[in-house]
Amino acid sequence: MGCSSCSTGKDGQPRGCKNNGTCGTDGCNKLTVFDWLSNMSLPNGQKPFDCVEVRFKNSRKEFFRNTENLSLSIGDVVATQAKSGHDVGMVTLTGELVKVQMKKKKVSAEDKELPKIYRKASQRDIDIWQKCRDKEEEIKKRSREIAISLKLQMKLSDVEFQGDGSKATFYYTAEERVDFRQLIKDMAKAFSIRIEMRQIGYRQEAQRLGGIGSCGRELCCSTWLTDFRSVSTASARYQQLALNPQKLAGQCGKLKCCLNYELDMYLEALKDFPSQDSKLQTEKGIAFCQKTDIFKEMLWFSYKNDPANWHALHKDQVLEILEINKANKKVASLEMYATEYGIPEEKLVFENVVGQDSLNRFDKPKKRNNKRRKKKRRPNNKKAAAKNG
Repeated sequence: MGCSSCSTGKDGQPRGCKNNGTCGTDGCNKLTVFDWLSNMSLPNGQKPFDCVEVRFKNSRKEFFRNTENLSLSIGDVVATQAKSGHDVGMVTLTGELVKVQMKKKKVSAEDKELPKIYRKASQRDIDIWQKCRDKEEEIKKRSREIAISLKLQMKLSDVEFQGDGSKATFYYTAEERVDFRQLIKDMAKAFSIRIEMRQIGYRQEAQRLGGIGSCGRELCCSTWLTDFRSVSTASARYQQLALNPQKLAGQCGKLKCCLNYELDMYLEALKDFPSQDSKLQTEKGIAFCQKTDIFKEMLWFSYKNDPANWHALHKDQVLEILEINKANKKVASLEMYATEYGIPEEKLVFENVVGQDSLNRFDKPKKRNNKRRKKKRRPNNKKAAAKNG
């Protein structure tokens, strides 16, 4: 019921996370929040906040009111109120930070209809919960077979049982509206439980299932990202990335959310850059911009009559040429302008003082030493000749 950094009691329930909700392996939960107020005591006379954050399967989190004044800590398994029956989840956050999270999720802390926490989960509650969790994969496989037999254009991605085992929520993705009334009847008859269908987007599906991205780390949406902002191909163009759908798309099939991380920095840097549509008027002809490098503040131009030959210019050089062109004057040539200012060559800032071997040292085949082989063969031939004589 927890990762290796959580202390476990005699009844199998974790007593609380030692790392305030964020462990090194991140095995306790997803979308963790570090409780930096855990070691601070409340002022005299102030009561602790009576709401807690509880996580259920994968990244689903909800807020509950602690009406029974239970002493709860991060990692406790609790039985919570549901529409019918009760559900079982794990406490992920307590104290004043819950108020901040509720404000972030636009949940009113004064809402009287906020669901309640019944009790700390007993061993019987945990056993029923574990049995239901063990059946989820088998039921998901069977429900997919039923959906395929009904020829429904939908994908059942996940199944989540309620803590008491009375209801199962099926999460699915679909391009168009799906009539799943017959599917619900068949699944309710096959599994003898109440069925709830919930449609989610492709990014929500990746958030629930998790995985490893092309960067080698866990998906951002399943670890810390909570809001899904729209990502367009314009963000890739501003960052001068190749418009390759296979590289720009994430596990969900949509554009990667990380394309927006550095977009503001690129937009800020491009404010001082001349437009890529700018043309330089020279006596040799008109020059067009072919490429820009934001980090080096360099631009590459080529003449209209010679597009294959590029000339590297600094950003300040291009801006100065544009100012000259505004005065209805032309520059002699790009070559002369570039040589006048000069572009410093990059120099190596390290030396191989340790004597390391080159990386391609194994590419060359080794030469065979035939001299040693001849020396070894000579005494054998003399012995053979002596035996024959």
